Amino acid sequence: MNTLKLEIVTPLGQIFSNDVKSVTLPGSEGEFGVLPNHASVVTLLSAGIVDIELKDGNHDVVAINWGHVKVDENSVTVLADGAVSISGGSESEISKSLESARKLLESIGDSDVAIAIAMSRVEAITKTRKL
Repeated sequence: MNTLKLEIVTPLGQIFSNDVKSVTLPGSEGEFGVLPNHASVVTLLSAGIVDIELKDGNHDVVAINWGHVKVDENSVTVLADGAVSISGGSESEISKSLESARKLLESIGDSDVAIAIAMSRVEAITKTRKL
């Protein structure tokens, strides 16, 4: 199976590191997806959701406030100022993660619309996908 090595790192440490099928990132010019054998690129990331498709087809979700990404043919490295992983677990753990994600996104002082869109997406993903 063709996969990518994805790493998400903040100043506080590593949030995610694993081989994945694909990743969708909140680019400063709009959302974009990365598959194996992607062209190399370095770009800014804006506040939003990193949607990670795992090798088994399930998804992990990470909220970020802003950062940079370096994409190579078979690896993606995200350097984020702040990030919150919203992954499987009990309903109370997901609820705590959602609240942490909301606080992270609100801390950037971006527009209320951007925060509302990102949080709406987080909540929709957690309800419709098996995390």
